Amino acid sequence: MTIFSRRDALKFSAGLTLAAAAGGFSCVEIASAAPIEVPTIDRLSVRVLVDSASDVFFKPQAVGGVKTEPGRSSDPKRPLHSEWGLSLYLEPERGDDKRTFLLDFGWTPETINGNMELLKVDPSRIDTLIMSHGHFDHWGGLLGFLERHRRALPADLTMYAGGEDNFCQRYVRMGAQSELSDFGMLDRRDLAKQNVKVVLCEQPVVIGGLAFTTGKLKRSSIEKVLPNSLVEFKLKDGAGCNASHYLPAEMEGKIVPDEHIHEHATCFNVRDKGLVVISSCGHVGIVNSVRQAMEVSGIEKVHAIMGGFHLGPAPADYLKLVVGEIAKLNPDVLIPMHCSRLNFTEEAMRQMPGKVLTTTTGSRITFGI
Repeated sequence: MTIFSRRDALKFSAGLTLAAAAGGFSCVEIASAAPIEVPTIDRLSVRVLVDSASDVFFKPQAVGGVKTEPGRSSDPKRPLHSEWGLSLYLEPERGDDKRTFLLDFGWTPETINGNMELLKVDPSRIDTLIMSHGHFDHWGGLLGFLERHRRALPADLTMYAGGEDNFCQRYVRMGAQSELSDFGMLDRRDLAKQNVKVVLCEQPVVIGGLAFTTGKLKRSSIEKVLPNSLVEFKLKDGAGCNASHYLPAEMEGKIVPDEHIHEHATCFNVRDKGLVVISSCGHVGIVNSVRQAMEVSGIEKVHAIMGGFHLGPAPADYLKLVVGEIAKLNPDVLIPMHCSRLNFTEEAMRQMPGKVLTTTTGSRITFGI
């Protein structure tokens, strides 16, 4: 793989930036991807700010050179809150170079803001924001988080998002009649009001000199996108997403099953350990995500696979096949979270004994120990 300098990689990242324009944002894109220089880090700490379960009896664990520790509320009369969603506070280190990234923001601002306070997590240390995909349970807390903490964050705050479809209108079917219900749409003008710069990571991008994203995922495994939300590719009155950017013109305005065209994974290369691949929801497939990280980095060793894998709704036979494909990747550690669900964890423990670590809201996970 051709290697560019870190400066070249950062120039490439900057070239994807969405710049503020009259009435909204205009997208400045680069047609072809430049290779990136994947950074190596010494250590990575991950604090689970928001996840779907709480466990006050959680005990420290260690598997494959990775350890998990419980996180407790600093106020015995106020518990940490769990909700369907995910938010991770990432702290990579290389020598004296330390950064802090906030990956996704949970469903509600009350949960992410409250848990940060109870865990005594300092929002002013956050350098960069990362958004995995356009589902409300991953960005619903974002604007409320910014309203409370924007002044404490860097003046040139950047959020790395997968692609244009992150800003589409989404729906879910509810009730006995399966009627369409609004599942949210992130309006870029709200980010502009908070002076947040947005970078579209349709191609692999280096973040803060210590992390990298997969870019758009190739769909080469047996995996398929399981039923989830529906999406409307439409741009109206400055809100929504530009359908013509991705789809044939006849698709504009139609409501279709969500294929998560530009969901991406956040990745780290831990020295002497290998890749840590974080899939916040994994709609496009966790195996596809890991394979993409391996291709982008040129690194075959997978140290850890973690995050949401969206296999909760998977039929048993399909789940068994996917876990078998994960096992072939031979990670040292597998850390299921959020939408992975208990059925996945049980099957993974059966096929990959001694490799599965569990977590809970508030947990700290440490790599490179």
